[in-house]
Amino acid sequence: MNKAEIENLEIRSLNVREHIINMSAEGGCFIGASLSCADLIVYLYSEFLNVTPENLTDPERDYLFLSKGHDVPALYGTLAELGFIKKERLLNHLSTNDSIYWHPNRAIPGIEFHSGSLGHLPSVAIGVALDCKMKKQTNRIVVITGDGEMNEGTFWEALLVANAYKLDNLIFLVDRNHFQANIRTEDLIPLESLEKKFEAFNCSVNRINGHDFEEINAAFKGINTTGGKVNVIVADTVRGKGLPSIEARADRWFCNFTREETGALVRELHGEAKAKLESETLIVR
Repeated sequence: MNKAEIENLEIRSLNVREHIINMSAEGGCFIGASLSCADLIVYLYSEFLNVTPENLTDPERDYLFLSKGHDVPALYGTLAELGFIKKERLLNHLSTNDSIYWHPNRAIPGIEFHSGSLGHLPSVAIGVALDCKMKKQTNRIVVITGDGEMNEGTFWEALLVANAYKLDNLIFLVDRNHFQANIRTEDLIPLESLEKKFEAFNCSVNRINGHDFEEINAAFKGINTTGGKVNVIVADTVRGKGLPSIEARADRWFCNFTREETGALVRELHGEAKAKLESETLIVR
């Protein structure tokens, strides 16, 4: 992945983060975790998944299932940036005149399945992956889960079934932002070491920085869809990424801001992005 490609992804992620911030006004959204997985979703739809606005009914397309459904603002924003839905439609967030609200709804083009009840969508993804295998198709099925979601027993039961059927066309992407709701995961029910847990379930595991597009790209380009094992990518992320004022804060899980507050956050977002660009330029010099 060259510098220009990375810069394009960073710009798209910045736009998606701005959409997320704007959706946190007048009713609010789960802003912290949406910001943590924005880079991952942008990468998947921009570089990895064979899913476009034109092939949504093609049985040979790839599938993405957002199991951590409360992070749907990141998905809405990405779909808007890539032309699945009009950007203006995001203004209908929580409106009774549209289906854009706190969790995914199949009425929105590009969303494959309703979700929000944590721990259950991996089983849906397994059903689709198994169906594609039986039809001898080459679809790739990605399911994005939260780290706190892994406290659900159904998550691990699903992994057992998936590996029993050797579903190597299935990819579990864990948004490891280290929070479950308003508490750190390791203070509630410790999850580490995640790599060892997944390996014990016979998965192929990779751990990456979920905000580094080079690492994300290398991990997905290295996916083995013929190895007979479920692929797992654990992406370490930061809750509230892009907004230093709310990053890694337990109290910034769900936020309902005023328009004045979101305006200030958008300015903070762009200021942080500008500072990052300037620091990288200095390093290059």
